[in-house]
Amino acid sequence: MVTDQQVRRLWMLINGEKTQATAAVKAGMDVKTARKYLTSGKLPSQCKTAHNWRTRQDPFKEAWLEVKDMISANPGLEAKTVFEYLKLKYPKEYDDGQLRTLQRRIKQWRAQEGPSKEVFFPQVHYPGELCASDFTHMSKLGVTIRGEVFRHLLYHFTLTYSNWEAGSVCFSESFESLSAGFQNALWHLGGVPLRHRLDRMSAAVNKDCNPEQFTRHYQALMRHYDIEPQRTNVASANENGDIEQRHYRLKKAIEQALILRGSRDFTSRGEYDEFLRGIFKQLNSGRLNRLKEELAVLRVLPYQQMDACKIIDKSVGPSSTIYVRNNTYSVHSRLIGENVRVKLYLDYIEVWHGQQMAERIPRMRGEGKHQIQYRHIIDWLVRKPGAFENYRYKSDMFPSSCFRIAYDTLRQLTPLQANKEYLKILYAAAKEGEALVEYALQQLILENKPVSSDEIGRFIAQSRDIPLPADVTVEPVALEAYDELLEVSHG
Repeated sequence: MVTDQQVRRLWMLINGEKTQATAAVKAGMDVKTARKYLTSGKLPSQCKTAHNWRTRQDPFKEAWLEVKDMISANPGLEAKTVFEYLKLKYPKEYDDGQLRTLQRRIKQWRAQEGPSKEVFFPQVHYPGELCASDFTHMSKLGVTIRGEVFRHLLYHFTLTYSNWEAGSVCFSESFESLSAGFQNALWHLGGVPLRHRLDRMSAAVNKDCNPEQFTRHYQALMRHYDIEPQRTNVASANENGDIEQRHYRLKKAIEQALILRGSRDFTSRGEYDEFLRGIFKQLNSGRLNRLKEELAVLRVLPYQQMDACKIIDKSVGPSSTIYVRNNTYSVHSRLIGENVRVKLYLDYIEVWHGQQMAERIPRMRGEGKHQIQYRHIIDWLVRKPGAFENYRYKSDMFPSSCFRIAYDTLRQLTPLQANKEYLKILYAAAKEGEALVEYALQQLILENKPVSSDEIGRFIAQSRDIPLPADVTVEPVALEAYDELLEVSHG
């Protein structure tokens, strides 16, 4: 078959050679073929006629109208599903080798006659106008802290013009995580853009049945920074495409950095946070020129950050507990029946009564968990020792393994008095100091002495001046000792 390139070469040679035959040979074709193309003045591709006829019978000719009705009424219907339907309805008329033919027919119909497809319209971004944020899961990266899997999310923030980005570790898509991450990003940036866009996350966006588009807490956050909030439409993640694309590129950069690091294990949460800060610094280093344009038009930050917390009011139940975000926390028994205000921060909660903070408690992750502090309830538990045996939160009444060993020892030696004796020991820990009582228990266990509240009391009375293991005394160094060593070495 003669190609367009051969014919172009023939046209170039014909004026330089003596005969057409010589030019045809050098162009790699027969002289008759060369004469045909010289006469027509067209390339082979221009001489082809369109192939618009079938070379074999259409196996779907009889069923095509039915097929067309099916894919018109259900645009998401796949050709394979239609083919299986036809095989069931018309047995022995179709075999598996005809599936590809039907797929081509349906694809061609959709491209020429089918419904129009959604069009994505590229947007022009302007400096300082729009920022976007979202949460992204980080579990697939396989990060561990001291060998344990570190399940977490990342709040991710970006400026859509310069692609400057920031992020912070969090553990849920809560308002507290959104507020803390958003504010940290703005204060690290040093300015405020005009608008903030996010998807329809429940931490900020109400359901469509709600008359208010955004939640009360999120509106307060936006008012504090004088930013116009925006949300995407339903099932339109592409409207927040800037941050979605940054998710992909950021996690790819983190994955590569972890490979270069040679390990996905970190000694602490702080070391991992420092690792992420290094990634963001490296990514942002290539955006400095466009970032300068943004910084020139960003608005000034407010005088201080807004509290990155959600405030809820709770009543303390008769068990001296409050139920917060599907988890149970204890407060001091003196607050039973009182109304308290709970401030939920990213890593801890604060319990306020009146104008005073009563408790600051580490916040639990997940749901269905409990955190009961024995000091809150021991005053009454020691008066009701019978309640201890089947106490729902009994497992929280052992501050350390040493206390658990002491309780198990009491159960073996004096099973009838074990609960009462242990609660007296726990009461002593609350009043005299947990470290001192634990030290006393350790000595009694090591010396094989009987464990009892009386023995603990006597030991504490005799041992108040004994330094605890955590207390380290460093004696002053006598410099004369070094002189003696030097004299011995020279001698």
